[in-house]
Amino acid sequence: MRPDVAEHLGQWLGAVDAVRLNGALHSIESFPVKVQQPVPGGLGRALDDACQGLQVELDGLIVARAPAARAPRGRGGSTPVEAPDPEAEADVAAHGQRYQGLQKQMEARLGTVRAQMRQWLAQGSPALRQLAALDAVMEQMLAAREQKLWALLPGCLEGRMGHWRRLHAQQLEASGQDDVPQQWRQPGGWLVPFEQDVRALWQAEVQVRLQPIMGLRDAARNENR
Repeated sequence: MRPDVAEHLGQWLGAVDAVRLNGALHSIESFPVKVQQPVPGGLGRALDDACQGLQVELDGLIVARAPAARAPRGRGGSTPVEAPDPEAEADVAAHGQRYQGLQKQMEARLGTVRAQMRQWLAQGSPALRQLAALDAVMEQMLAAREQKLWALLPGCLEGRMGHWRRLHAQQLEASGQDDVPQQWRQPGGWLVPFEQDVRALWQAEVQVRLQPIMGLRDAARNENR
């Protein structure tokens, strides 16, 4: 039998965390629950717009590529001085650093939108106010563990780049062709599927990290039904 959510959560929280969470839950339960208030008019649309806009924004981050590195002057070979340096673009460390930088941007935007959504929910019914308070507690308690796990993702890029580069080398050996770095990012070049893997990893991360925000939105929707 697979462990349930509570069991998974128990593996993330220590004794001190459990005491803090218990105290927060007792405080949240003391919120008044007799008077039911409808979700303020327009709040549902604002929540939808915030979620959709955030997803479009985060998906767009990975599409915009950093300025391509240029081949240094004085380098031998056929690479023009002002042409993008293919060796630099094949540097997995550079891709990992860029991914980490994008993750920081994502964290900042997610934190801002999530806090804004809690403020909106706090204008609603007692149940929504309780949810907003609980979400704030959970975000604070789990943030450090989550960040450690997300920080592992850029390391996946090394394996994917190695896979495509090995496949490229095997194809060259089988065909007897010379390697032409200037073709790595052209159609059929091995950097193209690697960058597709990077985008797929990013989009998967975005979907998972949006779940708490989507949950707040769905709770407000259900409150109106």
